[in-house]
Amino acid sequence: MLMHLFSSVGTCLCVLIGVAFYTLLERKVLGYVQIRKGPNQVSLWGIAQPIADAVKLFVKEKVTPHQANYTFFWLAPAVSLTLALVLWHLYPSGFSYKIVAWGLLLFFCVSALNVYGTLVAGWSSNSKYAFLGALRAAAQTISYEVSMLLILLFPALLMITYTWDGALFGFPAVLLFFPLMFVWFTSALAETNRAPFDFAEGESELVSGFNVEYGGGLFTLLFLAEYVNILLMSVAAAVWFLVEVTPLGLTLQVLIFSIMFLFSRGAYPRHRYDLLMMLCWKTFLPFSLCALALACLTVVL
Repeated sequence: MLMHLFSSVGTCLCVLIGVAFYTLLERKVLGYVQIRKGPNQVSLWGIAQPIADAVKLFVKEKVTPHQANYTFFWLAPAVSLTLALVLWHLYPSGFSYKIVAWGLLLFFCVSALNVYGTLVAGWSSNSKYAFLGALRAAAQTISYEVSMLLILLFPALLMITYTWDGALFGFPAVLLFFPLMFVWFTSALAETNRAPFDFAEGESELVSGFNVEYGGGLFTLLFLAEYVNILLMSVAAAVWFLVEVTPLGLTLQVLIFSIMFLFSRGAYPRHRYDLLMMLCWKTFLPFSLCALALACLTVVL
C-alpha cells in the first residue's frame, strides 16, 4: 500500500514537471514560428521560466467574482486537474508493479468526466462570457469524444486487448489504416480545446472563455489540467497506434505527437464553430463507425 502511494505521488510529480517544461517548449516553438526568440532571460536559455511563472501565479491574490458560487468555483479547477492526473496511472511501463486489467475502459469513463470541470468552472463564475465558453467547450468535447473513443476501439479490437501495457506487445495499427491516425489527432485537438479548435477560449468573442474569471493559482490548475491531457493524448496515440516496447522509443513518439500539437497552433487559424461540429457529426463519426465495423469483421473472419 505504501509503495503504491509513493508510486502514485511520484507519477503525479513527474507529470507536473513534464507539463512545466512542455509549456516552455511551446513558447519556444511558437516564438521561432513567429520569428522571435521566446523566453530566454530567466536563467540559462530561459530554462527557469516555468518555475518563475508558477511562483508568480501562485503568490497572486486569490480573487472570487461577486455572487459566484464559491464552492464550485474553487472546486472545478481541482477536479479538472485530479481527473487528468488519475489517467496517468494507466501509463505503460516496465517498472510498474500493477496493471489495470480494463485500462481502456477506465480511460473512457474518466475522460468522459473531464467535461464537468470545464462546465462547472464556467457556470459557477457568474459571467455570461464564461458560461458561453463553457457551453461551447461542453458541446465540442462531448461531440468529439464519441468519435475519439470509437477510433481507439479500432486498435483495441485488432490486438484483442484492453490494457495499455498489453497494447505495447501488439502491432502498429497505423500501418493497417493510415488515415485513422489523422482523424485521431484532429479529434484529440478538439477534445483538449487546442488551436485551431480552441473555441472555449475565443479571445475575439469571449475574452478568455470559461476561465475568464480565474486568476492566480486557480487559473494555474485549469492550465495544468489542459496540458496534462495533451501529453496523455500523445501517450495514447503512441501506445495504441505506434507500438513501441522500448522506453526510449515510446518517449520519442510521445514527444513527436506533443510537438505536433504546437505546430498546429502555430500554423492554422481558428476554425469556424459550425464547421467544427459539422466535421464531427457528418465526417468523423461515420468514418470511425466504418473503421470499427472493419475491425469487427477482421476479428470475426
